[in-house]
Amino acid sequence: MVSAGDFKNGLTVEIDGEIFQIIDFLHVKPGKGAAFVRAKIKNLVTGSIIERTFRPQEKMPKAHIERLEMQYLYYDGDLYHFMDNSTYEQIALNKTEIGDSLKFIKENETVKMLSHNGGVFGIEPPLVVELKITETEPGFKGDTAQGGATKPAIVETGAKVNVPLFVDETDTIKIDTRTGEYVGRVN
Repeated sequence: MVSAGDFKNGLTVEIDGEIFQIIDFLHVKPGKGAAFVRAKIKNLVTGSIIERTFRPQEKMPKAHIERLEMQYLYYDGDLYHFMDNSTYEQIALNKTEIGDSLKFIKENETVKMLSHNGGVFGIEPPLVVELKITETEPGFKGDTAQGGATKPAIVETGAKVNVPLFVDETDTIKIDTRTGEYVGRVN
C-alpha cells in the first residue's frame, strides 16, 4: 500500500479498480484546514489524464506493471498477432486493446506488452523508429518564408507525419513514437 504523501512521479497505483500513473503531484498546506496532495494522474488503460486531490494519509495499492518484450507478427484484419521470443507463445489482441500505439510499427518489430494481473492493457513501442517515406510532395526552393516549414508525408506503415521541406520520397526518417514528430533523416 502506498499513501498519497509518498507519491513520486512515475509511480503506478490502483484507484477504484483502475491503473493510474502519477504524472505530477504537489503537496499543498493551506493556511486554514488540513494539508492535501493535488496530483495529475494518467489512466494507463484509456490514456486519459485527470487531476485529483488526496488526503496525505489516504492509502491505495501499488500496481505492479509487467513489461514483456514481444515481436509484432502481423495484422489479419481483425486481430494483431504477437509472439514471445523466448517461449514462442503467441497472443492476439483486437483494435480496442491496441489503440493507435502500432501506427509507427512494422511487422517483425519488437514492442513491450504492458500487463497487470495477467491482463494485457497496452503496448509500448520503441521511443524512436526508422521508417521509409512512401508518399510526399516535392519541396520548392523559396518556400521557407517562415522558419521550420513542413509538409505532410506518409510513411510505410500508412501513418501521416509532418516533415521538413527538404525530405524526399526516397528518404528514411526517424520518428518519435510518443509525439509522432519527425526527429531526423537516416543517412
